[in-house]
Amino acid sequence: MIYPFNNIVVLSKELKFPSPLQASEEGLLAMGGDLSIERLLLAYKSGIFPWYNLGNPILWWSPNPRMVLYLDKLKVSKSLRQKINSNKFRISFNTSFLDVISNCASLKRKAEEGTWINSQMKDAYVQMHNYGHALSVEVWEKDQLVGGLYGVDLPEQKVFCGESMFSTISDASKIALYFLVEHLKKKRYRLIDCQIHSEHLERLGAEQISRARFLNVLNGSDLR
Repeated sequence: MIYPFNNIVVLSKELKFPSPLQASEEGLLAMGGDLSIERLLLAYKSGIFPWYNLGNPILWWSPNPRMVLYLDKLKVSKSLRQKINSNKFRISFNTSFLDVISNCASLKRKAEEGTWINSQMKDAYVQMHNYGHALSVEVWEKDQLVGGLYGVDLPEQKVFCGESMFSTISDASKIALYFLVEHLKKKRYRLIDCQIHSEHLERLGAEQISRARFLNVLNGSDLR
């Protein structure tokens, strides 16, 4: 993967990011820094997230447009609804975060070499979870973990930042997403940040909005 490093801000030890509006056309904003809880929280609250390959500098992104899922727009097919209502699966929250992120990291994705959930990222988000900032949803068939997702929770902004999901059987990750959405609705959350476009997310009801609008959501000025 080739990155446009020209004119990209190199972070120092100071806990600070440039404005997301300074990001490159591809969405790359800065490089360097660390994956401390404090820096990660500041990043997500600012509309920024890390994405890089192990062995390279940490890269920080704020894409435009931004893929989001408004909670009332989740698309639930008839077949998925039948699985949700079948009582075949058990849903839990925050009981197996490490197993969820490990399964997400082991997924083979098209057009990707290895995984972006490298060992540094994994350790950082486990630490975030230990301090209550990263959450997981688990889907169980009997005693077997068959699907789930994880992400960063921003309760003050009423935004959940989805990071990754996995399934070992058909639709298990969609079931996890359904129950996450129901959970967030009860807490009056505004949306799930899906970061970048994918056809899979679009089929589930996610849409692209401008970066400016997403930043307005984070600071509370977009009252959709």
